Amino acid sequence: MERYKEIERSIIKTYRKDIWSKFSKAVRDYNLIEENDKIMICISGGKDSFLLAKCVEELQKHGKVKFEAKYVVMDPGYTKENKDSIIKNAQILNVPIEMFESNIFAISSKLNPENPCYMCARMRRGHLYNKAKELGCNKIALGHHFDDVIETTLLSLFYGAEIKTMMPKLHSENFEGLELIRPLYLVKENAIILWAKNNNLTFLNCACEFTKKSSHKQGFSKRKEIKNLINELRKENKEIDYNIFKALDNVNLNCVLGTKKDGYYKCFLEEYK
Repeated sequence: MERYKEIERSIIKTYRKDIWSKFSKAVRDYNLIEENDKIMICISGGKDSFLLAKCVEELQKHGKVKFEAKYVVMDPGYTKENKDSIIKNAQILNVPIEMFESNIFAISSKLNPENPCYMCARMRRGHLYNKAKELGCNKIALGHHFDDVIETTLLSLFYGAEIKTMMPKLHSENFEGLELIRPLYLVKENAIILWAKNNNLTFLNCACEFTKKSSHKQGFSKRKEIKNLINELRKENKEIDYNIFKALDNVNLNCVLGTKKDGYYKCFLEEYK
């Protein structure tokens, strides 16, 4: 059996419970992929986006819903080594990628030399949306997973002073007709790590030169700090991350001081009698 077929088989067989079933559940429960969708699968070169690509391919082969997928890699200024790594993994996994270039790394570093990450993220999103429109896609799929959701929630709570999370899907505010979806929404990162490790796959972690240069100075990012906190809490309560996730689906509006929707704040006193 060819290697890529063995890797595909592992998703359906070995990791059926921890990856395939959770991927399928997210797609089904949140109506992420629908009939006649044309979806641009965004591949960064990391384990998450490449797993997403393989799951989508499997859904195309075995699912009941007919849809089209384009597998796209945006090159924001990768080194030759990193670019070659992405191309090699695409070949190993038999993913038909299309790569297009941008100069985001260089521009974001010039605009904000001390901390280009925010600008880089915004520019990436804009380039991806433009590419999706060019390809005639109505949806963009990103590889964010369950742990990303939990970490984002706690980052917002601890450092943003608000309760909000990463949604499984949302409409683009600036690109009419485009929707962003996250099909790995329920898949835990540890399952993805095991899938990659047991299939002898090596992916990019972070191709950003700024992150590499600054990591030794900063120690770790706020997201890493949150990840470490969750790992410590999990030692006492193995369901801690699930409880955080479930709380976001079980908000008791009778017991919150205020809510905000579409920019409008509503205090509990407005309905207090």
